[in-house]
Amino acid sequence: MDAERIREFVLRLPLVEETTQWGNNLVFWVGDKAVGGKMFALVNLDEDGRAVMSFSAGPERYHELLENEGVVPAPYMAHIYWVAIERWHALPARDLQELLRAARDLTYEKLPKRTKEVLALPAGDLKRLVAERKKLLTEKAKASAKAAKKVAVKKATKRASRSG
Repeated sequence: MDAERIREFVLRLPLVEETTQWGNNLVFWVGDKAVGGKMFALVNLDEDGRAVMSFSAGPERYHELLENEGVVPAPYMAHIYWVAIERWHALPARDLQELLRAARDLTYEKLPKRTKEVLALPAGDLKRLVAERKKLLTEKAKASAKAAKKVAVKKATKRASRSG
């Protein structure tokens, strides 16, 4: 397996969305995060010596998976039973696909009822809702940045008036 094959496989699973975050990482979500989706897997596209992939293993499989050479607790996520794969061939391709399917299903089951109801909307309605939500979130982020800048200018002005 490699990043592209993983990506092709995961994007064929139901309700899976993809983002690029935290540098050069592909993050796979059950549902769009704008409507309450949750991530279940991450692929590191940088060749920086860190794990090539992390995913939710669940409490039932977590310790069993750690017995495999090349499978370690996922940094920052081990407390919620995520594992990291240090190299692509640490697990057989078929096993990895099954684990990713299980990670997606486990994450879907943990979604709140309301999020599941949103994800069950007809595709067109869901797409419109996601677009509206993203627009709203962008507007909120811009307003928040503007307010933060205003506070920073006010503090700088206050500091300047004290020192002068």
